[in-house]
Amino acid sequence: MYFQYSDKVNELIARLSTFMDAHVYPNEALYNEQLQLDRWNTPPIMQELKAKAKEAGLWNLFSPHEEYGAGLTNLEYAPLCEMMGRSMIASEVFNCSAPDTGNMEVLSQYGDEAQKARWLQPLLAGEIRSAFAMTEPKVASSDATNIETSITRDGDDYVINGHKFYISGACNKHCEIMIVMGKTDPDNPNRHQQQSQILVPMNTPGVNVIRPMEVFGFDDAPEGHAEIIFDNVRVPAGNLLLGEGRGFEIAQGRLGPGRIHHCMRLIGQAQRALELMSQRASSRTVFGQPMIKQGSVREDIAKSACEIEQARLLTLKAADLMDREGNKSARDIIAMIKIVAPQMPCTVIDRAIQIHGAAGLSQDFNLARGYQYARTVRLADGPDQVHMMQLGRNLANDYSQ
Repeated sequence: MYFQYSDKVNELIARLSTFMDAHVYPNEALYNEQLQLDRWNTPPIMQELKAKAKEAGLWNLFSPHEEYGAGLTNLEYAPLCEMMGRSMIASEVFNCSAPDTGNMEVLSQYGDEAQKARWLQPLLAGEIRSAFAMTEPKVASSDATNIETSITRDGDDYVINGHKFYISGACNKHCEIMIVMGKTDPDNPNRHQQQSQILVPMNTPGVNVIRPMEVFGFDDAPEGHAEIIFDNVRVPAGNLLLGEGRGFEIAQGRLGPGRIHHCMRLIGQAQRALELMSQRASSRTVFGQPMIKQGSVREDIAKSACEIEQARLLTLKAADLMDREGNKSARDIIAMIKIVAPQMPCTVIDRAIQIHGAAGLSQDFNLARGYQYARTVRLADGPDQVHMMQLGRNLANDYSQ
């Protein structure tokens, strides 16, 4: 492994860092203020920041395809994604936020020319937002073969019926398209060929957004996590992606990069928490001396730095293997980092909250939202237990040969 970044990447790191310092961090509070005025609409400051990022050439950095974005490898993108992860608003500024990135990857890899023209191009331009609808409240969706939503062919259309929830992004007024996963062939003996994915515009009759789901009491506006009922939703057959029974194939192509991008962002969250707790400990006096002189505080800072660097190196190793050998060959190390990375910031941010005292729970610091995000990702894109189950199975098979 060789983690020395190229001149191109180092230049992007410098430009992105400068942009974050000049435009993103100073506007976090304004973003939150504007959000209170219209919870489900993108705040005006976000639109201003996106225009600045596009003008600065810091746009679609996530895309490995030069046709659509920066053309970076996973390893090259890692430090940039980590830097964006430091702020809860930064990824969208550069059109690198989930679930849009995953949906753009799906459309670029599996969409036909008509689908790309209708949906991929506006997403790449940052003109619309999107959602990915898989999780269901009535079944254990960690096993995606349980999904019950039906996608039934009817002449030149498909008709969709089902109940989804925690559909991230679907509450946003700018969300115009969903990729919906459901069953086109529920009786197929191969459970992994029962599923398909289909494009469903949000304004299609029968798409009923019931409510935004909360996460630890946050509604995560303006994207939100919608509960949606699909009631005889009819879309053209041409909206199907790739073909019937190809849903799991598409999902696997999407989830490898999606998982590691979450890990990269979370390392950024943890790194910022480490810096905040170091600053707080150095500036506060407790029991007649600076907090940093307390042994337990020093230990928390030291342990946090070690844990962040361990997760960072594992993430870089996973990214490198994905680039060299492909996502399938890297499946075990992707599972490892998906287990390690979300747990790490939960621990680090918890220490930072403790060092900040009551202020650490407030809206005045990045910590409460960062902890919520980290804890959420322990379930998003597959719960810890599923990754451990599959990783343990694979390792046992490998070592018993």
